[in-house]
Amino acid sequence: MADCTGHSAKTDAVIPDGAGDIGLSALALEFDGGRLDRRVGGGFASSATSKQTAPATRDAAARASARGLDWFTFFLADIQTGFGPFVAVYLTAHAWTQLDIGLVLTTGGLVALACQVPGGALVDAMRSARLVAMLAVAAICLSALALAIWPSFLVVMAARVLHAGASCVLGPVIAAISLGLVGHAALGARLGRNARFASIGNGFAAAAMGVCGYLVSNQAVFFLTAALAAPAILALTRIRMGDAERPRTDVAAPTATIRSVLSDRRLLIFAGCILLFQLANAAMLPLMAGIVTLRASEWASTLIAACIVLPQLVVAVFAPWVGRVADSWGRRPPLFFCFVALALRGVLFAFVSDPYLIVAVQALDGVCAAVLGVTVPLVVADITRGTGRFNLGLGIVGSAVGIGAALSTTLAGYSIDHFGSSVAFFSLASIAVCGLALVWLLLPETRPDVEQSAPRGLNFVTNDAEPCINRNAAMRSSGRPIVIP
Repeated sequence: MADCTGHSAKTDAVIPDGAGDIGLSALALEFDGGRLDRRVGGGFASSATSKQTAPATRDAAARASARGLDWFTFFLADIQTGFGPFVAVYLTAHAWTQLDIGLVLTTGGLVALACQVPGGALVDAMRSARLVAMLAVAAICLSALALAIWPSFLVVMAARVLHAGASCVLGPVIAAISLGLVGHAALGARLGRNARFASIGNGFAAAAMGVCGYLVSNQAVFFLTAALAAPAILALTRIRMGDAERPRTDVAAPTATIRSVLSDRRLLIFAGCILLFQLANAAMLPLMAGIVTLRASEWASTLIAACIVLPQLVVAVFAPWVGRVADSWGRRPPLFFCFVALALRGVLFAFVSDPYLIVAVQALDGVCAAVLGVTVPLVVADITRGTGRFNLGLGIVGSAVGIGAALSTTLAGYSIDHFGSSVAFFSLASIAVCGLALVWLLLPETRPDVEQSAPRGLNFVTNDAEPCINRNAAMRSSGRPIVIP
């Protein structure tokens, strides 16, 4: 380092007599959030040794925790896949009426909608996110076993309610663990990685459970679902970093009231955007499935399966890139692209009739899923940063997702019955355009500035003149040598 006269400064600073432990403090300085560590009784040798071993230990723990979270999201997606269309197939095979099946599924959806906000508040209140995740996975395992062993109405209803309640906390838990592991600055990339492993898990589980149901029985699907809880919990135990149990300042103890979070204008606008997205998106594939069934019933199942698998592949490929874009460009550009893709998908569905083109258009659904899988928790983390109400914010947005999805199918069904499929798809596309306008006009950019997200510690000025002036002024005023680390 050069001094003000142009000569190189000595690396050994002068420590005057009577300076106490100033020299030890300077030698023990670590740039880790601005903390000044004093290793009392450790001496210079222990300080140097700890500097060499502690970062390596932390890096190894961070890598192990990251891999544990990867596999947890993978196996959790496997488990949740078993509670999808396989439930209706299984209950139909047991001579259930469509009314009873619809009642069970509707009840589960209503419970999931009602538990979004309480589930997020529960995760905020708990000290250990891993413990909440383990209990939720165990509850889902119990639900799967109950469905497989006792397919009676009351047992199936109770199992669906238990599954819906447990699922409401798993989304906030994964986001909270991710934020605790990597901090706010790297959250976008971590969420993209989560989305990749979840999409791979969905595709793998759908194929495995389909083969299991075909070769063994529909009941075996739920035994397989319950068995997948074991590797999910094992992966969860690999997340050993203390930050996952007590997250960093981004997920601190609650400092804001629930009322203040519920009245946050940015959070309400974002929830409105997500509601409009689900209102336009949720009914598109079911509508197209009905149309395809009427046109070519023999190919309907194959086409719908392709329409489900292709978006998962798109998410697996593009989700990490979306996380990096959200960190570098901001949160709004991916959201713009998401709503544009949704509106374009609705317009194309109004005109496309060729089966191969339908599958190609459905790839836009994967684009939207990749963007929302990353940006939803990321924007909520930005808005609730420093309040300790991150998971409550996720619950509020999750409620908007449920409301939009519930209203979408009813609106689209009414439109297609009275005005035809083209009008129905154009209506859904127009709702997507309204969501795009809401993002453009009212939703502010939530990404914190680089200067604000940089670590706050000893900030050395890069300009050569200013530090020299400050150093000389300090030496003149004190009249004693200054320790320069």
